[in-house]
Amino acid sequence: QVQLVESGGGLVQAGGSLRLSCAPSGSIFSNDVMGWYRQAPGKQRELVATITRGAATNYVDSVKGRFTITRDAKNTVYLQMNSLKPEDTAVYYCNLERIVLAGKYAYWGQGTQVTVSS
Repeated sequence: QVQLVESGGGLVQAGGSLRLSCAPSGSIFSNDVMGWYRQAPGKQRELVATITRGAATNYVDSVKGRFTITRDAKNTVYLQMNSLKPEDTAVYYCNLERIVLAGKYAYWGQGTQVTVSS
């Protein structure tokens, strides 16, 4: 069983920065992919960024060049968010995706609110 504990959300003005952290507990496997998703009011949850154990990254187009995802030796995942825009306002969820015999299984954090004021 994996638990993901997020921190770092808050209120910031447009153009500002925030850093989110996600600390996992439990066994992390070499093929686990970790990442961040977000969900704005009235919208579907969307992928923001992912990172593999080997540090391969993937970003949604809207955050490329502004957000950076990193992962340390303890598998804590960080999302550095710069040049924030009001449209980045959402609840951000940490995610761990694991390949299992039946396919894929996802673990989720509790979510952290990011609010960007104009």
